Amino acid sequence: MSTLSYPYQFESRKVWSEFFRLFPISLFVVAFGAAFGLAAIQEGLTPLQSILMSTTVFAGASQFAAVDIWGAEVSILPLVAVVFAINSRHLLMGASLYPMLREVPPGRRYALLLLLTDANWAVSAQDYQNGRRNLEVIVGGGLVLWLAWIIGTALGVYFGGLLQNPKAFGLDMVLGCFMLAMALGGRKSPRVLVAWSVAAVASLAAWKWLPPNMHVVVGAIAGGLVGLIWQSPETASSGADEEVADGH
Repeated sequence: MSTLSYPYQFESRKVWSEFFRLFPISLFVVAFGAAFGLAAIQEGLTPLQSILMSTTVFAGASQFAAVDIWGAEVSILPLVAVVFAINSRHLLMGASLYPMLREVPPGRRYALLLLLTDANWAVSAQDYQNGRRNLEVIVGGGLVLWLAWIIGTALGVYFGGLLQNPKAFGLDMVLGCFMLAMALGGRKSPRVLVAWSVAAVASLAAWKWLPPNMHVVVGAIAGGLVGLIWQSPETASSGADEEVADGH
């Protein structure tokens, strides 16, 4: 009986460098955390409930959606369905990191995915496309974004009147521009460019014709299907190698 080997070794110094790498983005996360804190208080959540939600859930769009349907009697099933639909993109984000995640023990693998966000996933995915394996950004970048979200929520809860409309400052465009830079930066294979393009077109179509927030799910699924159907040679060969190894 062979012992499983996990070749990926985390570097603590690199985790901290990735923490500071995403620190500039975290400043804008603070602003949106403040907007959420204010919205939560206005919908009847207590300060403690609002901060606990940001601490344990850590999903901005889902938290805003949950607050929108918050009431004296919260219907659990619709709440779960909305949160799952908005965050379903994480299924594909996690799958896209599998070539690296499979080299990490299961316990550590699922623990670091608790800190997965759009921003640190984009950085890790781009680094992988450029030939660098970087799961440290999931941990370091996720930590700084998580702390920023909690701090922002607390500021919104207690000082929300100072920033009632972050869109007035153009802050709603920051993460979108960051993601666009990640999509266009570095070398890209035709497969990746096609996946991004299909996801973008599908997302825009869903935003135009489908109910709110469905564009996130549709875009993620469309891009993911391209990646699933049109696998890279490296992914296909590694999958075949794994099947052979499992057979032995």
